[in-house]
Amino acid sequence: MKRERRNLRFEMLSGVGKRIRLYEHRSDPLIVCFWCIIRTELCKFSGAKIYPGKGIRFIRSDSQVFLFANSKCKRYFHNRLKPSKLTWTAMYRKQHKKDIAAEAVKKKRRATKKPYSRSIVGATLEVIQKRRTEKPEVRDAAREAALREIKERIKKTKDEKKAKKAETMSKSQKSQVKSSAPKGAAPKGPKLGGGGGKR
Repeated sequence: MKRERRNLRFEMLSGVGKRIRLYEHRSDPLIVCFWCIIRTELCKFSGAKIYPGKGIRFIRSDSQVFLFANSKCKRYFHNRLKPSKLTWTAMYRKQHKKDIAAEAVKKKRRATKKPYSRSIVGATLEVIQKRRTEKPEVRDAAREAALREIKERIKKTKDEKKAKKAETMSKSQKSQVKSSAPKGAAPKGPKLGGGGGKR
């Protein structure tokens, strides 16, 4: 029995980009299809896509690899032309914001998150809603009451500190009066310190 010939047909899909669909047709009506993903690379000079089997590969003496889309890109690269000066390169288009329209469309398509309120640590959602709906007069009154309380607390602590300081001062004065020796009495023991004379 002879083997049936198989015809393979590759078809590039537009819009998707890097994928190829492979159809395998036999004499019977069964059609097998599967997907292959193609790895494209970018041109070092122009920034264009290079598909497999296309392009020029250049390896410099320092083992750095450069891929070029065509001989024009390769020639310009070797002549040391800057891609930012040539209007058809990707670098120039990016610098001069030529592809803004496409980016703007992509940005518009992004789904915006709708803000919703949630409870915070230490405050439930009901408390937050209640504070939001409060009138400004009530808020001002509460703020003033809180400030008054803080001021009273500070004043109280200052008064306590003053009282403690006064007590310690009076105690220290009393102890100094008790421990002070009579003025006329000579100190006991040998005289300390040098005489200051010559040797």
